[in-house]
Amino acid sequence: MSKAKKSILCWALLSPFLIVVLFPYATMLSTALKQEDEIFTFERTWLPRDFYLGNFAELMFERGFGQALGNSLIISVGATLLSLAVAIPAAYALTRMRVPGEGALTNYLLITQMISPIVLILGLFRMFAYFGLINSLFSVIIAHSAFFTAFAVWMLKSYFATIPQDLEEAAWLDGASRFSAFIRVFLPLCLPGVVVTSIFTFVNSWNEYAMSLTLLRDVAQQTAPVKIAFLTGTLYQIEWHLIMAATLIASVPVAIVFASIQRYLIGGMSLGAVK
Repeated sequence: MSKAKKSILCWALLSPFLIVVLFPYATMLSTALKQEDEIFTFERTWLPRDFYLGNFAELMFERGFGQALGNSLIISVGATLLSLAVAIPAAYALTRMRVPGEGALTNYLLITQMISPIVLILGLFRMFAYFGLINSLFSVIIAHSAFFTAFAVWMLKSYFATIPQDLEEAAWLDGASRFSAFIRVFLPLCLPGVVVTSIFTFVNSWNEYAMSLTLLRDVAQQTAPVKIAFLTGTLYQIEWHLIMAATLIASVPVAIVFASIQRYLIGGMSLGAVK
């Protein structure tokens, strides 16, 4: 069978899954570009009468969604950086050094990922209230970091194990200290794994809802997922045109992150970062 026929056959087999994946996005885009009176009609059409951008303008300038996006971006970037700052040395120690109780520690990290964040909400709220950190973006950054660091350690640990230790030992023989060999030799080799871990941590923090809703009580500090949820539950009529526009805008940063570092993502996953 020729290469062209194989390609056509593959696309034919994948087309049903492609339709299932793309259908929600097509619905989201079509609804976001329609006016409110166009959505609930008997004759459904995919294309809007006009490419109406008023939904996006209303969200950004009247509903404060731009502030919510900014809050989500600050929290996600902060949680990603803080998680990596803890997870990279922890994963390195678990991979390269003899750590007492290593088996119990790794099992504990794995068990924490089986616990839903909603179980920890009351304890987190009381702890941050004691320290006066309710309505602070910093509190959500700490909470997200604490919850997603275990996931980052597991991903980095599996990737770090694929790096040959001989390279570091060669640097030690040349007179480099362990810290210098870690910075100059080990970390550059681990860049794909670190990038993949940071992507998943960023996306998890960007989409997190329960902790953000509980710790941020002020409307001006709501994150994007919380803001979208309030669009569905605070009015007598569900404003689907605004909800679809908001979800479309909230999807753009994640899509940009994945597209801009796709080569690191493919390299990191193929080398076992997510095994």
